[in-house]
Amino acid sequence: MKNPFITRGYAGSQYFCDRERETRDLIDLLTNGNNVALISPRRLGKTDLTRHCFAQPEMEEYYTFLVDIYATASLRDLVDTLGRAILEELKPRGRKVWQRFVNVLHSLRSEITMDFAGNPVWSVGLSSIDNPEVTLDEIFHYLNNADRRCVVAIDEFQQITNYPHGDLVEATLRTYIQRCDNAVFLFSGSRQHLMGKMFSSSSRPFYQSVVTMGLQPISCDIYSQFAQRLFAENGKTLSPDVVHEVYRQFDGVTLCLQRVFNILYMNTPVGGVATLEMANEAVTYIINLLSDNFETQISQLPEKQRSVLFAIAKDVVVKNLSSAEFNKRHRLISQSSTMSAARALVDKEIVTVENGAYLVYDRFLALWLRQQR
Repeated sequence: MKNPFITRGYAGSQYFCDRERETRDLIDLLTNGNNVALISPRRLGKTDLTRHCFAQPEMEEYYTFLVDIYATASLRDLVDTLGRAILEELKPRGRKVWQRFVNVLHSLRSEITMDFAGNPVWSVGLSSIDNPEVTLDEIFHYLNNADRRCVVAIDEFQQITNYPHGDLVEATLRTYIQRCDNAVFLFSGSRQHLMGKMFSSSSRPFYQSVVTMGLQPISCDIYSQFAQRLFAENGKTLSPDVVHEVYRQFDGVTLCLQRVFNILYMNTPVGGVATLEMANEAVTYIINLLSDNFETQISQLPEKQRSVLFAIAKDVVVKNLSSAEFNKRHRLISQSSTMSAARALVDKEIVTVENGAYLVYDRFLALWLRQQR
C-alpha cells in the first residue's frame, strides 16, 4: 500500500493537508487578474500549494505553468527554464496546442527536436540561446497571444537578484509582465527579506505590482486530524499526543512533519499503534540517514561560522545574537565577528531570520548539531 505521507511532489487533494483558505484566496486573486507574491520560509509547502491550486476545477480553463528558478544563475538560465516548463506543460495537450508555442520560437526552432512518437523535445542547450532577450520576447509573445488565459508561477523568484546585472533583469521582467494582458503571475519565494525588498521598496521595479500573501504553519490540531485520518484509513492508530509532540519539536514545518510521519507510518504494522517512542526512533532514523551530508556541509564552513552555527543550534532560537551574554556563554570571539558569521550563514541559507530571531533553517540539522556538542 502506498505511503500516504508524501515527502516530494503533489499526489492529489486526499494527501494534501488543509490550506483551504489559502487555496481559495490564491485562486480568487489569480482568476480575477491579480499578480501575487507568496512569501514564506522554505518547507512550509508553497510549491505544493501552487500545484494544489492548479489542480482545482476553477483552473481548468487556464494554461498553468510552474517554473522553478532556484538553480538558475543568469537570464539565459531563466529563459531556458521558462521555455522548457511551458513546452512540458503544453505537450500532453496535443500537437495543435504545443505547435502554437513552438512556432513563435524563431530563435530556437532548430533546437526543438521530435521524439519517436512525434512529440517535441526541448533540446536547447544554454549555448544555443545566443540572445536570451530575443527568446524572452518570443516567450512573452506566446503568453500574450495564447488561446487561453495563462497563469505563470515562478518559484524562488528572489533568485533573479543574484544574476549578473540582476537589476536590469528585474526591470526587464517587470516591463514584459506589465504588458502581458493574457497572463497573471505568481511569484513565490523563501528569502523573505529579499522578496520583501523586491515588492515593497519604492525604488524597485516590482513595487506595488502584486498582492502579497504569507504562509504560516498549518495549525497543530488540523495537521493532527489529517495525520490520524491517514493512519486510520489504512488500519493503523495514531494518538493526538504523538502528533502534538512531533509538531512542537519541528515548529510545524510541513516537510519535516511529513518525513517523520512517513517513517512512523512505515514502521507501524496494520492494526498497530504508533507510539511516541516510535516517533522518536523515526526522527533518529532520519538524522542518521542525513548525518554524512551534515558532516560534509559543516566541514566546509570557516571555523567562525561553525562556532556561531553550533551556538544558534544549541539555543534553538536566538533573539539577541549580538549580546555580550550570548557571546560569552558560547565562548565566541567577539560580537562583531559573530554578526559577520551570522550574515554569511544567512546568505548560505543555513540560518534564517524569522521575526527578528535567528535559527537553523533545517530542523533536522539543528537536532544533529545539538547532538554533537
